[in-house]
Amino acid sequence: MFNRRKFVEASFLSSLGTFINPFKTSSEEEFIPPVLGKPVVLSTWDTGIAANKGAWEVLGKGGRALDAVEAGVMVTESSQNCCVGLGANPDRDGFVTLDACIMDEFSNCGSVAFLERIKHPISVARRVMEKTPHVMLVGSGAQQFAVAEGFPLEKQELSPEAKQAYENWLKKSEYKPVVNIENTKSHGPFAPQYLENGELNHDTIGMIAMDAKGNLSGSCTTSGMGFKMRGRLGDSPIIGAGLFVDNEVGAATATGQGEDVIRIAGSHTVVELMRQGLSPEQACKKAVERILRIKKDKAKEIQIGFIAIKKNGEYGGYALQKGFSFAVKTGNVEKLVQAKSLI
Repeated sequence: MFNRRKFVEASFLSSLGTFINPFKTSSEEEFIPPVLGKPVVLSTWDTGIAANKGAWEVLGKGGRALDAVEAGVMVTESSQNCCVGLGANPDRDGFVTLDACIMDEFSNCGSVAFLERIKHPISVARRVMEKTPHVMLVGSGAQQFAVAEGFPLEKQELSPEAKQAYENWLKKSEYKPVVNIENTKSHGPFAPQYLENGELNHDTIGMIAMDAKGNLSGSCTTSGMGFKMRGRLGDSPIIGAGLFVDNEVGAATATGQGEDVIRIAGSHTVVELMRQGLSPEQACKKAVERILRIKKDKAKEIQIGFIAIKKNGEYGGYALQKGFSFAVKTGNVEKLVQAKSLI
């Protein structure tokens, strides 16, 4: 028999329960179930093909995503290229300085910046995460920590390719970016928009992965923009800008003009947009649109790209301009994807 008094009391108690539990989070309300047994790894640019192979040595054997994203980008750090590792282009004073960060499924994170003479900054970042109470170490302190952890100091010298590129840049030294106010204070020349080979002066490999248990991790490592001001940092070593992982939602990483990724806390923004229900591609696009609104006509002078993985295994990316690519590897897919772009 229907009892009106009990119904009213039950309704009141239910409302009261909602009132006294105001800390229920949106992530609890919008839980995204993981896809188990289907690992996936994404990384930025065509160098990601080789890096993904390194990551798959871990993921393909059922290993942890954290181990995979460290192993994967170490492949790039060991290779000769313009923008990652000790063989990369130096700053404008002729020194190679490295930045890296890493983040796991428990929101643990570690970072190093302005690190010199250490071959694998990503591994130092992981040691910061696991062996200190800190998130970031920089400069001589980061190097001192690395040496104490057993990382050898490499020679302070440029690779032949980087030395030639640096000597050519010194002869020109004509780049004066319109948007930098420092130019009016005689702090130039600044980093060129394009490298000698015509490629945009991008500065990163970012990698995100989901393992067979449905857990996410990410890494990011770079030498920074070629011929940058000494001491300049971009987004790459900054958790929430160059990289962000939320194991309930997804993971994202960024590449391109780091200053503008920082302006919108780019990777964190992408993850939060996925939390709201957007697909990885849609979330990356929305983040890029924010940068376009900020930069307006000056957006033509830069490149920004994001990639993301959602907890359900869906992945995607988006860029400001044409030319950004990202590498994907799963159990049955290995490919380079040309990302869609706004302009």
